[in-house]
Amino acid sequence: MAILDFFINQVFGVAAIFLALIALVGLLLQKKGFSEVMSGTLKTAVGVIILQQGVGILIGGILPLAEAVDAVSPVATRAPSMETDAFIGSFGFEIGIAMIFGFLLNLLVARFTKWKAVFLTGHMLFWFPFVFTAVGISAGLSGMPLLVAASITTAAYYIIAPNLVRPYIKDVIGDDSFTLGHPSTIFVLVGGFLAGKFGDKSKSTEELNIPKNFQFLREIAISGSVIIAIVYIILTILLIGTGHDYAALFGLDATTGLFNFIFISSLTFGAGLTVLLFGVRMMLAEIVPAFTGIQEKLIPKAVPAYDCPLLFPYAPNAVLIGFIISMVVSTLVIVLTSGMGIFRFAVIPMVIGCFFEVGTASVVGNARGGLRGSIIASVVSGIAIVFLMGFSLPFFVAGGAEGAMDTIADWVIIFGGQDFSLWAIIQGSILRVLPL
Repeated sequence: MAILDFFINQVFGVAAIFLALIALVGLLLQKKGFSEVMSGTLKTAVGVIILQQGVGILIGGILPLAEAVDAVSPVATRAPSMETDAFIGSFGFEIGIAMIFGFLLNLLVARFTKWKAVFLTGHMLFWFPFVFTAVGISAGLSGMPLLVAASITTAAYYIIAPNLVRPYIKDVIGDDSFTLGHPSTIFVLVGGFLAGKFGDKSKSTEELNIPKNFQFLREIAISGSVIIAIVYIILTILLIGTGHDYAALFGLDATTGLFNFIFISSLTFGAGLTVLLFGVRMMLAEIVPAFTGIQEKLIPKAVPAYDCPLLFPYAPNAVLIGFIISMVVSTLVIVLTSGMGIFRFAVIPMVIGCFFEVGTASVVGNARGGLRGSIIASVVSGIAIVFLMGFSLPFFVAGGAEGAMDTIADWVIIFGGQDFSLWAIIQGSILRVLPL
C-alpha cells in the first residue's frame, strides 16, 4: 500500500514530476549528455509548474463568476453528494489500481498496435479513474467487480479518446507530434466535424478585422481581461436585479469595493492566460524532443497525449470566443429547460468547462472551419455541456442496488459536462443493466 500510495500521489498524481520523468527517460534513451539531460528534465518540470500556476490564476479570476452564476440560476433539486476528500480517502485504493492498470494497458496497446497515443496528462490520469470508480459505487459495485469495471473503463478511455482526436489535433498544430489527453474529446469530435462541414477556413479567428483604435485588443492578456470585466459587470447587474447580495457572493469587504474587485479579477484572468501560455511554450520546447527517445526505443511511433492548454497558443482568440459563446448558450439552455422536468437534478452554467473544454473545441473548430467553424463548435458544445451534465448526475447518486452510494455529484457539477459525464453515462448505463 505504501508503494502504491507513492506512485499514485507522488508520481502519477503530480504532473510536473511525471512528465519530468518521461522527459528524463526519453533523453537517456537518446544518450544525451548529462547537461542536456538535466536541462531538458528540469525545464519540462518548470514548464509544467508555470502552466499549472497559470491555470490556477485563471481559475482564481473566474471562480467568483461560477458562484454568482449559481446564485442567479433557477432553483432545482441539488444532487446528493459526498465530499471529494472523503471519497478519495475511502476509495483511494480502487482509484489507484484502476489508474495503474489503465496506464499499463495503454502502453501495451501503443507498443503492439496501430493505436499509438500514450496518455500523459498527469492529473487527468487520476481524475478519470476517480470518476469511473464513483460511477461503479453508485451502481452498487464493490470489491473485485468494482476494480474490474473501473479499470476497464479507465483503460478504454486512455486508449480510445486520444487516438480518436489525433486527426483533429493535427489540423491545429500542423503535425502529429502530440494529441489531446483531456476530457474535451466529445466537443472536439462533434464541434470539429461540424466546423469542417459548415465552416470557412479562409477567415481565421486570429485574423479578425479590428479597428485601428482597438488594435490593443489583439494582445490576449488585454482582450481576455476586457472580456471578463464585461462578464462581471453584466453578472453584477443581474445579481442586483434579482435581489442577490453581490458583495457577499464576491467576498467584498470594507477595503475591497466592487470596482476594485472587477478590475483586479479581470486583470488576474489576463495574467493567468499570459503565464499559462508561457508555461505551455516552455514545456513543449523540452518534452516534444525528449519524447523522441521513447518513440525510437520503447514504443515506435508513439504519440504523447497532453493537456488542452497546449493547444491555446495556436488560436488564443478562438479560446475566448469559445468561452463567451458557450457561457451565453449554456445559460440560455439551462433557463429554457429549467421548467420542463428534463433533468432530475439542478444544472448550473459550467464556467470552468466553458473556458477549458469548449475553448479547446473552438480552437479545433477554427483550424477546420475558421471563424465560422469556431462559432459552430462553441454553440454546439455550449448546448451539449448542459445535457451531458444533466443526464450524467443521476449516475453519481445511489441507483437503488444493494450497497449503492451517493458519490461525487458536487465535484462533477463543477468539473464535468464533457467526457467525464459522457463516459459516466455510458459506463453507468451498462453497469445498471448487467447482473453484477
